[in-house]
Amino acid sequence: MMRLSFFISVYVLAFSLQAQDGITICHTPAAEKFALFASNKDFNMSHADPLPYRHQSAVGKMITFKTPDGKEAYGYLLTAPKKTNNWIFVFQEWWGLNDHIKREAESLFNDVGNVNVLALDMYDGKVTDKREEAGQYMGQFKQERGNAIFQGALQFAGKDAKIGTVGWCFGGGQSLQASLVLGKNAVACVMYYGMPEENVDRLKTLNCDVLNIWPTQDQWINKAVMDKFEANMKSAGKKLTVKAYEADHAFANPSNPKFNQEFTADANRHTVEFFKARLK
Repeated sequence: MMRLSFFISVYVLAFSLQAQDGITICHTPAAEKFALFASNKDFNMSHADPLPYRHQSAVGKMITFKTPDGKEAYGYLLTAPKKTNNWIFVFQEWWGLNDHIKREAESLFNDVGNVNVLALDMYDGKVTDKREEAGQYMGQFKQERGNAIFQGALQFAGKDAKIGTVGWCFGGGQSLQASLVLGKNAVACVMYYGMPEENVDRLKTLNCDVLNIWPTQDQWINKAVMDKFEANMKSAGKKLTVKAYEADHAFANPSNPKFNQEFTADANRHTVEFFKARLK
């Protein structure tokens, strides 16, 4: 019943958008399609408020950088001890760039080795620990602004940067969108339960392999979504590796009650190996 009510609400919202603006859900960008979830009460209620956590680091620091739309963006930067063109861009969940994401960024920084890590703030300074506000922020997100943040981050990293991307939930979709925008600079993409790109022509422009980490009990990024993504990647001639776990959405988030330590450790191992093989 929960799944049925969700799809009904998405259909109603899509119909409303079509009536008002001449657009349909089929032609809605992937991130904004995912943002439609924010209008669904069941989706919101399935996300428990994150547990309190304060990240302290001797390495990471907040920075600002210019974006091509004339604005500034924010990020959490960890700089490699030895100069390198290897980078990982980290993308937040729907809460914003909180301390949990900063911890994940620092964990990758330590595990991958001699890599610059930049966790991007996709909400331009907005962050919350309340799911109602998180839903509002995700619903207000526009991919055009997201693309500008990607491009500004690439300019900050440098034209010779080799970039891997990774994100969870909202950020899982942004990880793929970033790799598409980054073009030849993208060398590895990891998605944790994120909304895929459905446009095969866009996927044909992808420059890197994708590791898709998917919990089979996820009602939102579900089997139908994953099967279509696999088919689309095959049609586009791109390599997709899928790691499936008998877990639920947000299983890799230690601040969530659905956190599964064993599965998260295994997924992290695959993630680190995936990056190490492509960031040489």
